[in-house]
Amino acid sequence: MSISINSYQEQPKATKKEFAAVVLGAAVEFFDFSAYAIFAVMIGNTFFPSANAFTSLLLSVSVFAIGFIVRPLGAIFIGSYADRAGRKPAMLLTMVLMTIGTGGLVILPGYETIGIAAPILLVIVRMMQGLAWGGEAGPSTTYIMEAAPEGRKAYYISYQIVAQGIAGIMAGTIGFLLTNLLTSEQMSVWGWRIPFAIGLIILPIAIYMRRNLNETFQNPQDSRDPTTRSLLSEVFKNYRGLVITCVFLISGNAITMYFLNYMTTYALKELKFSPSIAMETSILIGVIIIIFSLLGGYLADRFGRKMPILVPRILLTILIVPGLEIVNKFNSESVFFAVISVLAILQGLSGAGVVTVLCENFPKYIRSTGFSIAYAFGITIFGGTAQIVFSWLIELTGNPSSPGYYLMAANILGLTALILLKERNSSNSEHNIVAYEK
Repeated sequence: MSISINSYQEQPKATKKEFAAVVLGAAVEFFDFSAYAIFAVMIGNTFFPSANAFTSLLLSVSVFAIGFIVRPLGAIFIGSYADRAGRKPAMLLTMVLMTIGTGGLVILPGYETIGIAAPILLVIVRMMQGLAWGGEAGPSTTYIMEAAPEGRKAYYISYQIVAQGIAGIMAGTIGFLLTNLLTSEQMSVWGWRIPFAIGLIILPIAIYMRRNLNETFQNPQDSRDPTTRSLLSEVFKNYRGLVITCVFLISGNAITMYFLNYMTTYALKELKFSPSIAMETSILIGVIIIIFSLLGGYLADRFGRKMPILVPRILLTILIVPGLEIVNKFNSESVFFAVISVLAILQGLSGAGVVTVLCENFPKYIRSTGFSIAYAFGITIFGGTAQIVFSWLIELTGNPSSPGYYLMAANILGLTALILLKERNSSNSEHNIVAYEK
């Protein structure tokens, strides 16, 4: 049975309050991931105490990566759920899962209290958070794209990147305040739990706001409801090449973003900056990401999707290694902030275009499923392993600039994928009038 996109009921555009509800929920989920990255050293000391500081940190960032490994499962089941039941119920489900995972980080005892059970339970908690975010990206991004005014879709999607900036600012600000108000021992024992407790308080607010969303997607009335199996079969049968290309497209974007998140740990471990200076890094990056993601979204609507991605990505690829060499040569706070600011600007400018291109290449009836799978696998393969690779490269080579070469390779891969992708406009009827064969 074939179904045209015209069978879908046209939905009203979302209000500003509804956009705020989607962005707030995404920001809280990003916040939890940002907080874990910022406090990775202290979490490692709590759950993986070791005489070797590197071993403790490596185990901590490995658990951080576990949250990414299960993301594809969340993408498959919750992303396809959004293409069956609607975007709204899928986004509510992710909020509930994230609440459970965040609550676990708040109350979970450390290794000294319950022994080996502590790291095991930490892994379970991180898996819950990974499922939540794996299922969040597809429904929330497709909701924003479908509800945004024509001609402003990239700008509205840029608020998904803004959510990351907000999360970074929140996590960095709280970290900065805590490091100045608490002693090192207090931070290591219980202070690092405070950000997650704050996130746990905000989550119910996000759930309440999302309950009142207007749905942007309904199954055509002349069709049987698709199953998860049929949606996955459609994606991997007819859009397999697109999924693989999109995974590679995400590589440079994901690794660069998590490299910026890693800068707090980098400032502490490699540059030996004070904890308060390290926390300021997240605040600075967050502010820059917010401002330049919005600008990047505007440029993507004004000049097309590809050019606002290509130019910043090429510049970033060229500058990343020399920038790190300069940072380590001078070991100056002002030089560090200047270099990181340039990299964050280039990352912010290209982020909205990347997400928009990825989302627009999938037709509406499988958009959440296809986007979720491509995004989740890209983030898992490249973002989830990033901090492990950064730490390993530095330890292996003894060169604190070595992660820059990894970033160069990833961005070259992403640029190649971008050139291969077609640039589509979501209002293009030929792309969206696609058949669902039963």
